[in-house]
Amino acid sequence: MDVSIHAARRRHNGSAMPLMTRSVDCHPRVLSVAVALFLGCVPALAGDIDVLHASVAPTEKVGSDIPLHMTILNRAAEADSLLRFRCPFANFSERVAVDKGGEGPPSKRPVQSIALKASGETALTPEGMHVMLLQTRQPLVAGERFTCSASFRKAGSIEVPVDVRAAK
Repeated sequence: MDVSIHAARRRHNGSAMPLMTRSVDCHPRVLSVAVALFLGCVPALAGDIDVLHASVAPTEKVGSDIPLHMTILNRAAEADSLLRFRCPFANFSERVAVDKGGEGPPSKRPVQSIALKASGETALTPEGMHVMLLQTRQPLVAGERFTCSASFRKAGSIEVPVDVRAAK
């Protein structure tokens, strides 16, 4: 982001003074953190979030929908939420909750975000809240590792290594 400060042209002793310009280069994230601190907020930075043990099961079928297993550690004093998860081997992702009430097998329903408790761990497993990776683009072989991207409401985006692991 380029912030320019201009001084107006002034007449001094009948001659025009040149327009003075000073440019300050600021990274948008640095600027937003500075504004939050000025307003008395303590923002959660990506350093406050760790994604642990992210993995998917192997699949030979292209176009599969697979659950993503992971644990998210939020060290911030405020709660956060997972908004988006993107992987190069899947066309889409969806945050889902599993409803166990009622008759019949549990059903999945999409949710806007997945809440992450403050100063704690949140396990995302197929039995509860989790991320589904939809329409895989390629077969997934045990032992492979991919770099995916997770976006959080307060902590921003972070890169997440995802392993392809056979079920234990």
